[in-house]
Amino acid sequence: MNVTVEILYLVSSLLFVLGIRGLTHPESARRGVFLAELGMIFAVVGTVVHPDIKSYVWIIIAGVIGSAIGVAMAALIPMTKMPERIALSHAFGGLAAALVGVCHYYLHGAEHLSHFTMGALGFEVLFGGLTFTGSLMAFGKLQGLISSRNITYPMQNASNIALFAAAVVILVYITVNPAASLFFYLMLLVAFGLGVLIVLPIGGADMPVVITLLNSYAGLAASATGFALENNVLIIAGALDGASGFILSIVMSKAMNRSLRTCCSARSGKSTSRPFRRKSAARLCARRRSATRRCC
Repeated sequence: MNVTVEILYLVSSLLFVLGIRGLTHPESARRGVFLAELGMIFAVVGTVVHPDIKSYVWIIIAGVIGSAIGVAMAALIPMTKMPERIALSHAFGGLAAALVGVCHYYLHGAEHLSHFTMGALGFEVLFGGLTFTGSLMAFGKLQGLISSRNITYPMQNASNIALFAAAVVILVYITVNPAASLFFYLMLLVAFGLGVLIVLPIGGADMPVVITLLNSYAGLAASATGFALENNVLIIAGALDGASGFILSIVMSKAMNRSLRTCCSARSGKSTSRPFRRKSAARLCARRRSATRRCC
C-alpha cells in the first residue's frame, strides 16, 4: 500500500484513540470530539488519495449527498432527539458494512477468496445486517412509529438464540466453503431477521442501552471489513468502536440499576430492576456531587 496512505491512516488511528481518551472527562470531552473529527478527516483523505481509485465521480456525488444530509440532520434535529438520530446513524453504518461485504463477495468471486477473507466477509455481513434492522427497530420505538412496549411470545429467547446459532453455523460453513453463495445470501437474510427479533421484546425505556450495544456490533462489523479489505484504519477504528460501545452498554445498564442481560432479553413485562439500597444511593449522590464540582 502507498506509504502516504499508511501514514494518513496511522495519524487517523492515533487521533481516534486520543479522541476516545478525551471523552473520559467532562473538561476534555470537547477536545476529544474535535480530535476524533480530525481523525476522520485524515481517514477520508487517506482513502481518497489511494492509488487504486480510478475515478472520483461517484465519490464526489456521494460526498455531496452525504454532507448535505449530515448538515441537515445536525441543524434540524434537537438535542432531545439524539437517541433517535444515533440509532438511525448506526442503521446506515451497519447497512454500509453489510453492502461492502456483499459487493466484495460478488466482485471478487468465491473462487478467489481465501478462508480468512471469507470468514471476515461473513462476519461483517452478519453483524452489519443485524445492526441495520435492529437500529431501525430502536429508532421506530423511540420515535413512536411502532409500539414501544416489549412484545413477547413463548420461547422467545430460546428461538432467538437458536436463530443466532443457525447464523453462526452458516458463517462457519461458508468460511470453509466460500463457493456456497446461496448460504452467504441466506445468512444475510437471517441477520436482517435477527435484528428485528432481538429488539422486538425490549421496551422503549431500555432502548439507549440497546443502541450502544448495536453501536458495538457496528464497530465489530467495521473491523471485520478492515480485515477483508486489508484496511488498517478500519480495523483499529472498528475495534475501538466495538469495545467502547460494549463498555458503555454495561455502564449505562448499571446506572439504570439493571444488568445488561436483563435489559436485552425478553422478560414478559416483569420488573427486572434490582433492589435499591441506601449504600448504593449514597455512592450515586457522592459521584453526582463530584461530577458537578468538576463541571463547574
